[in-house]
Amino acid sequence: MSDISECGIVVPNDWVPLPIEPSDDVRGWSKATAAELRDRSKAAGYDLDRATLRKDLRSRAEDSRSREPFYAFALYPNGFDFALAILEVDLIHPDDTVPEITLDWLAETFSADDFGPSEISHTDLPIGPAVRIRQNFAADTRSRRSPGILMESLTYGVVPTGAESAVMLLMSWTVPGLSEEMGNAADSIAKTLTVGF
Repeated sequence: MSDISECGIVVPNDWVPLPIEPSDDVRGWSKATAAELRDRSKAAGYDLDRATLRKDLRSRAEDSRSREPFYAFALYPNGFDFALAILEVDLIHPDDTVPEITLDWLAETFSADDFGPSEISHTDLPIGPAVRIRQNFAADTRSRRSPGILMESLTYGVVPTGAESAVMLLMSWTVPGLSEEMGNAADSIAKTLTVGF
């Protein structure tokens, strides 16, 4: 068994990579990226407010940075000045408390029953066996007076063939009515995961 030294992923062009390294200039990145996304949407016939877009980009980047994932992306289709979904990839390594990472452990650890039982299934991805967890959570709101927001998520926990560590892919969204589209997107993206030892 080996430890994972690198991880790769392929996402469609409307998924924007978020700056998650401590040395990254989030303010400068959000300004430049907002201009790029505004130009892309304008070419497709949409007019976006650059300040709103810049604020959303900074907020999404800072939120992902707080969790220190391996990769983070935000979905900005043409015409949207806010992210429709977030995608994060991380690695989980065995330690003294969890000496062996299994699919059953991943399913138990990363599922919650906030809004009914999680939908858990097992599948095989090109890099190895995986557990797929579809569930809903109560998301934090920006104001105490605002009603709660339902956050939907789809998580893949993969134990790559020959690895001791696991690769976690988490996609989450709060816009209602996108469950099928986001599920299909997560399923497609999960198949692109690669690892190196």
